[in-house]
Amino acid sequence: MKVESVVPEFADAFGFDEFNRMQREAAPAILERDENVVAAAPTASGKTALAELAICRALRNDGTALFIAPLRALTNEKESEWERFEELGYSVYVVTGERDLNPRRAERADILVMTPEKTDSATRKHESARYSFITDVDCCVIDEVHLLDSDTRGGVLEVTVSRLRRICDPRVVALSATMPNVEDVANWLDAPPETTFEFGDDYRPVDLHAGVKTYSHGENSFADKYRRLYRAIDLSEQHIRDGGQALVFVSSRQDTVRAAGKARDELGKRDIPIGARGDYDFHNEAKELSNDSLRKAVPDGVGFHHAGLAKDDRDKVEAWFKEGKIQLLFSTSTLAWGVNLPARCVVIRDTKYHDPLEGEVDISPLDILQMLGRAGRPGYDDVGYGWVVCDRSDADKYRRLLREGKEIESRLAEDLDSHLNAEIAMGTIGDLEDVMSWLQTTFYYQRARSKPNEYDFDGLRERVRETLESLVARGFVEMESDLSIEATRLGRLASKYYLRLDTARRFASLCDRDTITDESILETVAGAAEFHDVSARQSEMDAVDSVLTGVDTTLEDGPRKVLAILYAGMSNSTPSDLRSDAWVIRQNGLRLLSALREFVDAFAGPRAANLARRVEARVEHGVSRDAVALTAVDGIGPNRASKLATGGLRSPRDVVEAGTAELTQAGLSDGVAKQVVQNARNFPDIDIAWGDFPDCIGTGENQMCEVRVRNRAGGATVGIRVTAVAGETGADEAEMTTKRTYLSDETAVHVGVFGAPADEVTYRVEVTFPDDPLHPITETRTVRVS
Repeated sequence: MKVESVVPEFADAFGFDEFNRMQREAAPAILERDENVVAAAPTASGKTALAELAICRALRNDGTALFIAPLRALTNEKESEWERFEELGYSVYVVTGERDLNPRRAERADILVMTPEKTDSATRKHESARYSFITDVDCCVIDEVHLLDSDTRGGVLEVTVSRLRRICDPRVVALSATMPNVEDVANWLDAPPETTFEFGDDYRPVDLHAGVKTYSHGENSFADKYRRLYRAIDLSEQHIRDGGQALVFVSSRQDTVRAAGKARDELGKRDIPIGARGDYDFHNEAKELSNDSLRKAVPDGVGFHHAGLAKDDRDKVEAWFKEGKIQLLFSTSTLAWGVNLPARCVVIRDTKYHDPLEGEVDISPLDILQMLGRAGRPGYDDVGYGWVVCDRSDADKYRRLLREGKEIESRLAEDLDSHLNAEIAMGTIGDLEDVMSWLQTTFYYQRARSKPNEYDFDGLRERVRETLESLVARGFVEMESDLSIEATRLGRLASKYYLRLDTARRFASLCDRDTITDESILETVAGAAEFHDVSARQSEMDAVDSVLTGVDTTLEDGPRKVLAILYAGMSNSTPSDLRSDAWVIRQNGLRLLSALREFVDAFAGPRAANLARRVEARVEHGVSRDAVALTAVDGIGPNRASKLATGGLRSPRDVVEAGTAELTQAGLSDGVAKQVVQNARNFPDIDIAWGDFPDCIGTGENQMCEVRVRNRAGGATVGIRVTAVAGETGADEAEMTTKRTYLSDETAVHVGVFGAPADEVTYRVEVTFPDDPLHPITETRTVRVS
């Protein structure tokens, strides 16, 4: 069955000339029918071609195809791979969180590539002009739909697909590795038997021999890694000696490098024939690698691969492994989900990994099966060998997994309140009847019908009703007497920022305090539910204590470690013992700080929002209080901001007044200095005019005055607050006036001047910037009372 005879106009979009047996059987259902499709097939059996056929059908009908990839790393891979569609005149656009969205490109795209999380975000905001492109999707291809069973991401994929079907009802083509309950997924997606395929192991291009090998667990986890490594080398050795290749999966990027280095030494001691040092061209190509450790390893036939490598290095490693120049490759699980890079022998060295946010966790059964599926090279091997190396206590669990597979469960129940709140916040659920209708669109409901006792199907509606009542009781949702429901401001903010609801309540509680400080902001974020599972290792405690010297906090263990990392981030001085987890924790902390800023803006006002914005900028850039405002200016990075602040410049206005000459003296080139000054002009230059404010007022008298706040530069949203203090002690500050406005030129604020029973009253006007990390502008005027 030739590609060019099936889809002649798209033949050049495929990387091969002829469909295999599995693809031949599924192709008619994808190309000639309109119904949704579910296809489960063994890893490496060619499911990507089914996705491409579904995309071809959508393009043939002038439609837009959406491809939901399980990992962000794979979206970039598809962008590169599908340049073949670009060459045929179709537009491919990748939408991920790490790129700025170009709405016009997204709207014009023929093929969209997104992760479940980004699709979730787009569908939540589908009514906005920025994300309206998601409503035009005609075909949605879900790659690796068994991701539904992921603890952390399954619920997101489930509600996103259900929501997308309600918004624009695209044709859904769901692809999966082999799973025992494919019918549940088909019933959820309304795929009839004629378009539901379950391809068994006989469709694997190479038979798989999979098993479990144990090792002797010791007291030292570091030593255990090497025990497992030697076990992995033992299992790989015979295949390498026979001219085969081995792929060893480890738990972290750092471990790929360490394991490759140790394996090189061990292979040398065992005198295993490996490497290509005699290949002069290969040796010279290896010198061009940007990673030092990789450059040293590959001439000896050993490599490593992870998403953190430079793309050119990754591409070279993949090519050399396919060519057999690298015989032993260490990788993270990313490779199992992405590039089709099989090996005769696959060894899973690590069944657990350290997650900065959750501590030590098991690698999911889905990942285990996905990795083992890479064993066996079509066209080269008759049998692939896959091994799980684990502690004896876990052996039976993994043997059962290999024997029985893994049914796909719904994870929606684990975070049901957050997902239900999100639907209500979007307005897709307006009353109790809508809640029940929504429930029936979920995989959770379908799985409960299939396993009524395990999921308590009879009690499902009552559970959802109780969840709704809980949302009302906690202030996320309002219910009227006619049973109509809508989200409160709290519920909308929780949904907007994907917060756990306990975190949203915690943020709202901070806003109830009389005083909000830098310290209370950081403590609120560090104690968020998103950080509850962070573990603090014993080796990190001294570093945590040193950072938090003099900091008064009630946080303990993991959240206390998070607090230390946020404090250290503000001064760009993270201790080495905390660095392994610091990046992930700080990135999540910044997301929560951004959310908290909007919470305090909504519930405590622009003054508190400005403080939160400055704290966020300090954690992000690692600068002092004096330098933080400069980080708002394009062209002024953290180091430059710190240097300019040391020289007395603290604000964009200071930069403008200093001018190009002073900036060049500080080390900036003339061109950069000019641009920085120009960028700084985009920020406000505030001046306060007191007008007819009196110098003196009689006791008991009152006078209404007008204060004008003027702006002579770029516009911004500002909060204006006027307070008064009677007497010299300033014991009781009274708030006179508050105002929030977009200030482009000037605005008036009316202030009542009163003759208090004191010798004088001091009035204070403060202008704050809730959206920018600029310092507040304040001026005072003292009125004598006679």
